[in-house]
Amino acid sequence: MNTTNTIAASADAASAKGQNHAKFSLGIDLGTTHCALSWVDRAASDGENVVQGVLDIPQLCGPASVQALPLLPSFLYLPHESELTAADRALPWGGDAPGLVGELARQRGAATPIRLVSSAKSWLCHPGVDRRAPLLPADAPPEVQRVSPLAASTLYLQHLKSAWDSAHPEAPFDAQDVTVTIPASFDPAARELTAEACRAAGFQRLTLLEEPQAALYSWLQASGGGWRKQVSHGDVILVVDVGGGTTDLSLIAVLEREGNLELQRVAVGEHILLGGDNMDLALAYAVARKLAAEGKQLDAWQTRALAHGCRAAKEQLLQDETLEAVPVVVPSRGSKLIGGSLRTEVTRAEVLQLLVEGFFPQVAVSDKPVQRARAALTQLGLPYAQDAAVTRHLAAFLTRQTGATAQIAGLQATQAEGARFLHPTAVLFNGGVLKAAPIERRILDVLNGWLAAEGAPPARLLTGAHLDLAVARGAAYFGHVAAAGRGVRIRGGTAQSYYVGIESNMPAVPGMEPPISALCLAPFGMEEGTEVTLAAQEFGLVVGEPVRLRFFGSSVRRGDQVGTLLDFWGPEELVELQEIEAQLPAEGRVPGEVVPVQLHARVTDIGTLELYAVPVGGSERWKVEFDTRAGAAATP
Repeated sequence: MNTTNTIAASADAASAKGQNHAKFSLGIDLGTTHCALSWVDRAASDGENVVQGVLDIPQLCGPASVQALPLLPSFLYLPHESELTAADRALPWGGDAPGLVGELARQRGAATPIRLVSSAKSWLCHPGVDRRAPLLPADAPPEVQRVSPLAASTLYLQHLKSAWDSAHPEAPFDAQDVTVTIPASFDPAARELTAEACRAAGFQRLTLLEEPQAALYSWLQASGGGWRKQVSHGDVILVVDVGGGTTDLSLIAVLEREGNLELQRVAVGEHILLGGDNMDLALAYAVARKLAAEGKQLDAWQTRALAHGCRAAKEQLLQDETLEAVPVVVPSRGSKLIGGSLRTEVTRAEVLQLLVEGFFPQVAVSDKPVQRARAALTQLGLPYAQDAAVTRHLAAFLTRQTGATAQIAGLQATQAEGARFLHPTAVLFNGGVLKAAPIERRILDVLNGWLAAEGAPPARLLTGAHLDLAVARGAAYFGHVAAAGRGVRIRGGTAQSYYVGIESNMPAVPGMEPPISALCLAPFGMEEGTEVTLAAQEFGLVVGEPVRLRFFGSSVRRGDQVGTLLDFWGPEELVELQEIEAQLPAEGRVPGEVVPVQLHARVTDIGTLELYAVPVGGSERWKVEFDTRAGAAATP
C-alpha cells in the first residue's frame, strides 16, 4: 500500500501545531542483501535545497575489527560458542546480540553456510511458513540455534538504530521520524510483520513506504527540481527494481492538476522472488560444472559456499569494468581446510553471458513466464519464481495492465488504441543488479523493441539515482516532504483491491464444494487512515472456535467498490492470498454459537490493512488478525 496521503496529512497537522520536533527524517532500506540508512537534516533544508546524507554503519569486518561502511549486508552469522571471543565480537555500543550482523557475517557464512541466515526478508513474506518460528538457517544441523525471519529482521533494524544513536547522541533515534521501505508487492501480512519487526527493534515513529516509490523520490530529490523538465503530463514511468531477492515492477503516472504536475501510482506487479540470489546460485552451478569438467566434484555444502563466493565476485566484476576475472576459493569440509580448498575464478564474460542471456533474454511481449510441471515432493524453502527470465515477467506485467490508464482521470487518451500492453514512456531503474550497464541496456532494448512493434516512441531512461542507496535516500526525502507539507508526493492508496470469500448456502451435492463469491472490502486506491464498513453483508462467526476466511487480491480490477460481490472472475483477475483466521472469545456465549457480525476494513496510518468483526447490535469490536502464523486469533 502507498503510505503517502494520510501520513503526509497527519504529519502536516502535527507540524502546524508545533508537535513534530524531529530534527532528522530517517530513511531505512531493509533489503534482502543490504540495508542502508539515509538522513535529511530538516533544520538545514529549505524547499528543494535539501541537506541529505548516508550514515556510515559501524560493523565487524574481521575479528575485533570494526569499520564504518555505507551498506550493512543483511546477513546474520550464528557462530559456535568457541569460535570468537567477546572482544572479537565487540561493537562500539556494546550489547550481546545472538550472532554477527553485517560484513563479517557475510564473510564467515561464505565458508560455513550452515550457520548463515540470509534472505530473511524473503522468508518474512513467505506465507507457507510460521515466520515467528525459528526456521533459519533452513538446513542447519541440530546443534545450531536457529532464529525466526522476524527475529533476524529485527536484529538488522536494531543494529541500524544503535549505529545512529552512536553517531548522533544529540539527536536520538527515538525522537526522529523514520520511514522503512518494503516491496510494493508485499501482501498485508508481510507488511504487518515488517511493522512488527520495527516495533520490536524499538522504533517509535514509523511509516512504511513502497521501494519503487522511494526510488522515484530519490530521483526527484537528485534532480534538484529539474524533474519537471524531464517528464510531463501523460507520462507513465515504469520502475524496474531488481534487488538481491526480488523483482519489483511498478507504474507511476504523471498528471497535471490546476497547473501543477502530480505523480500517481497506477499499478504494482506480483511478488516475484527473483533477483541477485538466483543469479549467485546460477553462477555457482556454472562454476561447479567447470570444476567437474576438471575432475573436481563439489558436494551440496560446497556448492552453497561457492554461491556466497560468486556473489562477491559478481559484485566486483559489475562494479569495476577494468576487472576481467576474480578468484574464488571453495572451502574444504575436511580437516585440511587450507590444503583441501579448491581455487578457481569467475570471469567477466561468464557473468555477463549468464546474467544477460539467462535472466534478461530477448523475448516477445506476448511471451508468458514459463510454468513447469513440479514434482509431487519438494524440499521446503522459499517459493522462488519458476521462470528466471525477468523480461518475461515484465512482459506479463505490462500485458495485464493494458487498460490501467483508461480508468484514471486525465490519462484516458494517452495509450494507443488496440495496444496489446501498457506503453511506458519513461523507465527508472533501481536495485544493485541494474548497476551493470549491459543489463540496463538489454532491458531497454527489449522494452523499446516491443514499443516499436506497435508504433510507439521509445521509452526514455531517467538517470541520476544511486542504485544501492536510492531507496534509503528516497525514504528519507519522503519523510521530509511529508512532514514539511510541501514537495511532490506520489499518490495512489492501496496497491490492490482486497476481497473476502463468501461461501454460498446451498444443499450438499456429492463431489461439489459450495461455490465461493468474492466480496470487495478494500477497493484499489483506498487511502491511509480510511475505514469502511460492509454494512450490506452480515457474516456468521463461531465464538470459542477458530474460523477461517479466504482472502483475495487484485491488481487489475480498479472499478470495484466496497461491497461489490463477484460470482465469477478470470484466473488473472483475482489471486488468492493468505487465509484469515479468527477466534472470537465466547464471553458469556455458548462455545460454538454463531454470532452475526459485520466486517470493517481499515488502512492504517503506516499502510497496513486491518479487519474488524463487529457483532450486529453489540458493542464489541474484534480485530481479525492476518494469519501470519498458525493459530492467529481475533483480539478485542
